[in-house]
Amino acid sequence: MLSLLLPVLPARAAAPPARAGHFVDRELVHEGRRYPYAVFVPSSTHQAPLPVVLFLHGSGERGSDGQAQATAGLGNWLRRNMDAFPALVVFPQVPRGEEWMGGNARMALAALDAASAEFGGDPARTYATGMSMGGYGTWEVALAAPQRFAALVPVCGGVKPPRAERPTLFVTAVAGEADPYTALASRLKHVPAWLFHGARDDLVPAEDDRRLHRAAQAVGADFRYTEYPDGNHNAWDATYSDPAMWAWLFAQRR
Repeated sequence: MLSLLLPVLPARAAAPPARAGHFVDRELVHEGRRYPYAVFVPSSTHQAPLPVVLFLHGSGERGSDGQAQATAGLGNWLRRNMDAFPALVVFPQVPRGEEWMGGNARMALAALDAASAEFGGDPARTYATGMSMGGYGTWEVALAAPQRFAALVPVCGGVKPPRAERPTLFVTAVAGEADPYTALASRLKHVPAWLFHGARDDLVPAEDDRRLHRAAQAVGADFRYTEYPDGNHNAWDATYSDPAMWAWLFAQRR
């Protein structure tokens, strides 16, 4: 009998294991200054191009360590949901004593661009959110780049200075307008936004967001508003843990 010699096929290489969601540290040189920033990279089970969320921190996370801004608000929530979250998140950091305005708003956009290019961000699904000072900053970056974002989620933010002790906290692009609320809503009429605020907020009063929402309704802007009746300044924990908010956000495309 003749024996048949069958070709020996090489063994198929095993697929590499999926990498878990994780944070990476980066640095940006912008307008002559060095800024650290962090990026959350989702699990490798989520394929590029990825949705991208720009997160702008509050006053307490200012500094130059490149870490504090990713340990409050959205950063805390991400650490409990790292493998399920499907998007890149970019965490720039404002130097101590400064605001999300001028060069710092431009820096945030530059960090967003750098991270999106490095990790495969989707320009049609790019979003901005922020808490407190970062809620103001959300409007700052959106007004600086009105075609950049598919949707916005400012949390416990505002338009005008919230109290006498914080005169430098305001939205600069509309500060000179007779009616800054109508001006802001009109300029961003094409960008869906969902505002969140605590009714009992004693640091950034909810009335500022109420006025902005009324102005948005008057000009036909697509701004939603949710107010937590018993909430104080920390409206971010409830907002970032709300599945309905994320479902709405990721459904928006530019």
